[in-house]
Amino acid sequence: MNRLRYSGVALAEAAFSLMLLLLPQIGTPPASARDQGTVGASRAGTRRDKTKGVPGIPRVYSAQNTGARFPRPHLPSFGRLPIIRPLPDPFRFFSGQRNTSFASWERHRNQIMAAIEKYEIGPVPSCSQCAITARYVPPAASGGSGILTVRVVRNGKTVTLTSSVYLPQGMGKGPFPVLIPMTIASMRLHGKTIRFAPPKSPNYGSLPPRIFKNLPIATINYVSTQVARYCASGLCSNTKDPFYLLYPNLCAGACRGASNSGIYAAWTWGMDRLIDGIDIAVHQRVHPLPIEMKRLAVTGCSFAGKMALFAGAFDERVALTIAQESGGGGATSWRFSHQIEARNSVEDIGDTNYNWWAGQMKQFSGDNVYKLPVDQDELMDMVAPRALLETGNTEFYWLSNGSNYVASRATQRVYDTLGVEDRFGFYLDGDHAHCAVRPAEVPVIEAFVDKFMLDKADVNTDVHVYPNPADTVNYGYPIVMGQFAKGRVVEGVGGYGYYFPTIDYRRWTDWWGTHDPRFPDNWNTGGTVVASLKHLERIDSAAADRAHPGGSRREPEVRELKVHAGDTLKAGYELMMGGLHPAVTVSLVGGARISLDIACAHGHSYILSLPLPAHTYSIPAGDRRWLPSEDPFSPLNYQGSTTVFTGSRACSDGRVTNAYFNATGASEHGIANPGGPGFLTTDVEDPLRVRFHVLDSNSGRSSGYSSAVTVNWIPLTSSNGPNRNPVSR
Repeated sequence: MNRLRYSGVALAEAAFSLMLLLLPQIGTPPASARDQGTVGASRAGTRRDKTKGVPGIPRVYSAQNTGARFPRPHLPSFGRLPIIRPLPDPFRFFSGQRNTSFASWERHRNQIMAAIEKYEIGPVPSCSQCAITARYVPPAASGGSGILTVRVVRNGKTVTLTSSVYLPQGMGKGPFPVLIPMTIASMRLHGKTIRFAPPKSPNYGSLPPRIFKNLPIATINYVSTQVARYCASGLCSNTKDPFYLLYPNLCAGACRGASNSGIYAAWTWGMDRLIDGIDIAVHQRVHPLPIEMKRLAVTGCSFAGKMALFAGAFDERVALTIAQESGGGGATSWRFSHQIEARNSVEDIGDTNYNWWAGQMKQFSGDNVYKLPVDQDELMDMVAPRALLETGNTEFYWLSNGSNYVASRATQRVYDTLGVEDRFGFYLDGDHAHCAVRPAEVPVIEAFVDKFMLDKADVNTDVHVYPNPADTVNYGYPIVMGQFAKGRVVEGVGGYGYYFPTIDYRRWTDWWGTHDPRFPDNWNTGGTVVASLKHLERIDSAAADRAHPGGSRREPEVRELKVHAGDTLKAGYELMMGGLHPAVTVSLVGGARISLDIACAHGHSYILSLPLPAHTYSIPAGDRRWLPSEDPFSPLNYQGSTTVFTGSRACSDGRVTNAYFNATGASEHGIANPGGPGFLTTDVEDPLRVRFHVLDSNSGRSSGYSSAVTVNWIPLTSSNGPNRNPVSR
């Protein structure tokens, strides 16, 4: 059987985009045994947050940004940004103060918006210097589609949005709620332009039409490529696109300066202008557009799911956002995707399409993601207190589903704290094509439509669905992943290295409400380990005596490690197999590293990463020595080294505030494919212990050893591919 393999990030996204465009012809898959999830699952803890929701919290607003009056916060340069490895606290202002009251939320929302613009997508202009006109022309005959034309003029340049409008037939004269699907007219792929026929009216995007059958809901298309082109491969120049002609200072394409605005900034701006145009057409004297402005909803899937999420986050006139399978940069955590997932297996800041993002976001790739002062859960938070339903698809690893789950739990905590927990839901399932909707999900979407578009009461929208093995009839476990070809999933190629019901999502938000952004524990599941140097061990004196008989050994100091520009740092790890084990082979998979958080004077900080080579150890039966050497001073125990930064990236004197050992593995079949675990072993019955340490060769100072971590091999769902942990039972 042929297997579709992604050869790169752009190809993966292009494939997803083509799937999205084909879905209206694919239809809804038939029901199967995996239709149900877990609704109303346990919520994230809020022990440090007191719910301060007040009666009458609005469901929607009449202005694009009701917090525009707040001054922009002071946003530090990259060097002065603090290192925050867990998810940043959305209730903490950049000034350091924290407030969880609903009264302060609009200010929080605007600070998050400012940070996303500065560090991720670039400026989204307010259009205060624009002239906006709009005209709605009803269909010539009953049952046809009307046309809404919106023109935005600035500095003699024009952006024209032309949208097909469908109005319900035989359901009165309105005004009607409206669903706005994200659509494109063409895409650039490998230097060629592919054009698509306009979607048939009514257009519900990737949502099943039967949800809206016999409902008084209109649709208006948002054709985003009328604002800026969609480029699926390579680095395109968008400088001649309508948005960038209006705002040439924001550049596009090859321009990657600090003032750059990525395509998601342009598309978000365009959606704002379409809503401006709808509002104008609603009030036109002849044939006004019969739309209820308080009942606007947006939807999209895949890259268009990101687009819908940005639209709902940035425009408070949107009452309901339905973002489907948005993947990296959408409803996921950049941090989780980098820290937990195997290299190149999901979309993270280093593996994304930079036609979409501002060039300055690249500086946060790799371990520098922890200096990003916001994360994508806060993009979802920006929708609050308005309604948001977002979905995932465990069939496609590239969509960062574990990251989606953790980010969703964090957003759930924000909605809970604000007292509007019924306005946010997430639905992560699998066993279906990308952007398809299984029958079991339909009632959930219907509930959100009924409550937030049709204003129906007594509808349950407190929905938290994720893969649950307790529901063996409907889900089963492990999830088998598939590749998409010819309109359907054709072959399973792997599973997940973590177990969704027991993912410790609280560890990512546990620090909220404190001043210490640290994890409360290590990540250790399925052969993947992320361990902290927070707890130290003294060198084993007996082992050191054996290695240096006659008292020639010296014990490194276990104390705060200070480093200086130009110093040589060494770092490494040791393994020990416990129990009465047989002969065993243990491998550290490629992509491992030790990273150091370094604080400098005057508020600067940086992260220094020491890559560790892949290596395999053959351990004789019953051997319980630490490997590769019992000698704590042996060069064999320092597998990685680097020179401390000099110049503008560093400081003359730095202090290591923490260090982390990361063994997360690598993608099994190439980029955008499932990842295997960080450690492989031929013996999962006996404990494998791991510890690590750091040494400054110039000063002779050592961090001491971290506390030993016993690698957790269970559950063995890391992979069905060549990196699978060998299992003896």
